[in-house]
Amino acid sequence: MSVARSVVVEADGGSRGNPGPAGYGAVVIDPATGETLAEAAEYIGVATNNVAEYRGLIAGLTAAKALFPDAGDALRVHVRMDSKLVVEQMSGRWKIKHPDMKPLAARAAAILPPSRVTYEWIPRAQNKHADRLANEAMDAGRDGRRWEASASTAALDAPTARTASIPPSGPPGDQAAGAAKARAALAAARGAAAPEGLFPLPEAGEPDGAAPVAPSPVPPASGPAGPAPLPLAPASRPDPAVSGPDPAVSGQDPQGRPGAPLETAGTPQTGWGSAPDLGAPATLVLLRHGETALTPQKRFSGSGGTDPELSATGRGQAERAAEHFAALGAVQEIVSSPLRRCRETAAAVAARLGLDVRVDEGLRETDFGAWEGLTFTEVRERYGDDLTAWLASPEAAPTGGGESFAEVAERVAAARDRIVARYAGRTVLTVTHVTPIKTLVRLALGAPPEALFRMELSAASISTVAYYGDGNASVRLLNDTSHLR
Repeated sequence: MSVARSVVVEADGGSRGNPGPAGYGAVVIDPATGETLAEAAEYIGVATNNVAEYRGLIAGLTAAKALFPDAGDALRVHVRMDSKLVVEQMSGRWKIKHPDMKPLAARAAAILPPSRVTYEWIPRAQNKHADRLANEAMDAGRDGRRWEASASTAALDAPTARTASIPPSGPPGDQAAGAAKARAALAAARGAAAPEGLFPLPEAGEPDGAAPVAPSPVPPASGPAGPAPLPLAPASRPDPAVSGPDPAVSGQDPQGRPGAPLETAGTPQTGWGSAPDLGAPATLVLLRHGETALTPQKRFSGSGGTDPELSATGRGQAERAAEHFAALGAVQEIVSSPLRRCRETAAAVAARLGLDVRVDEGLRETDFGAWEGLTFTEVRERYGDDLTAWLASPEAAPTGGGESFAEVAERVAAARDRIVARYAGRTVLTVTHVTPIKTLVRLALGAPPEALFRMELSAASISTVAYYGDGNASVRLLNDTSHLR
C-alpha cells in the first residue's frame, strides 16, 4: 500500500511583451514545514503570459510526481497560482476556448489523476518564489544560458527575507543549510503556520472554490510551445564566496510595457552592471552585416563605394541570425546603418521578430575614398605612403578624401549616445559594419586607436556592449559566430 503524500505546488509564468521573451517557474513545497523540495524553471522563447503559466503548472506537477514516483493515487497535490485563468480552467469552472491553451491544459490534466489535484488562486504577492524562478529563467534566456537550480536564490527572495538580508549559507549543494533558510523565508513570507502545517490542504469535496474537477476534455497534444522539459533539481543555494561578477552576463531587461524597467530585486545579481542603483543598462547587441560579394575577397567596402547587396551566403547568414535572435527573445529594438547590406540583414531579423527598423546615419561604414573596392595589397601597391600614414595615425585619412578613424569615432560615438538615450534600459540590435563595431568596443574598453587593428570581426558576427546610467560601459561579447554553425 502506498504511503500518503501531500505537497504544495506553486507555479508562475511570465512574458516580457505578451507575447515576448517568456519563462516559467515552479516550486514543490512540503506543506507541513514549508521546505522547498524541488524547483523547476525554464526560458521558453517567445510566448504569451498564459502559455508560460500553463508551462509552469506542467513543470510543477511533473516535478511533484517525480519526487514520489511510487506514491500513485496516494499523492495529493494542492496547486497555488496567481493566474485566475489557469486556476479556473483547470478547476473546470471556465471553458477553455483558446486553441493554444487546450493542449497545454490536457497535458497538465494527464500528469496526475484530476481527483488528486486541487487548485487555489492566490494574490501575486503570495507567489513570489515561483515568480522569481520565472524571472530567473527569463534572465538566463536573455543572456543565452540555461537556468541552473544551483544558482537560484528565488526561495530566499520573499519580501521579509530581503528585509532581513538572509544570505545563502554553505557551498552549492549544501541541502541542510539551503533548506533551513528556505524554510525560514517561506514561513515568514506566508505568515504563521496553522496547527496542521503551513499549507492546510482542502479536503476532498470541500467547497473552497477549488474543487478538483477535470478541465474540458481535449485530446492530449504537445501544443505550440513543444514538450515541457524537466529542469528538475533539489533546491540548493550558491556560495557567496565563490559567486563573483560575471562580465559575460548581461544586465536586467525591461518589462513587457515599453520603457519600464523590470523590478528584479529577486533575480540573481551577476556582474557589476546589475547593481540596482545603476539601473538597467541600454544593451547594444552589435551585429555585423552578412557577406557581400566583396567580403570573401577582403576588399575595402565602405560608405563611399558601390553599396553592395548581400550575397546568397550573406542572406543565409542573416536568416540564421534571425533564427538565433528569435530563439533568444531578448531583442526589443532594431537600429541599422543606412547601407544596403545592413538594412537587408536587419530586415531579416525584423521580419522574424515583428519589429520595425530605425536607421541611424552615424552607423555607416568608413568612407575609404579611393581605396573602395581594392584589396589591401592593391592599396599598398598604388598608395603605399598613404596606407603607411593611415596605419600609423587615427588622424590620417585614406587617399582621395576618405574618412580618418578619428572622424569615424566621433560620429559613431554620437550615434551611440543617441541610441543609448533613446533606448535606456532596453536591448537594441544594432546592425552595422566592421569599423563602427570595433570603434564601439574600443571606446567601451578605453583602448587606444591601434586596438582597431587587433580585433577580428567576422561577417554576421555578434558582439555586445552594455551602457549604464553612470556613463560606464561593459563589453560582454566579441565576434561570436556560434549561431552560424
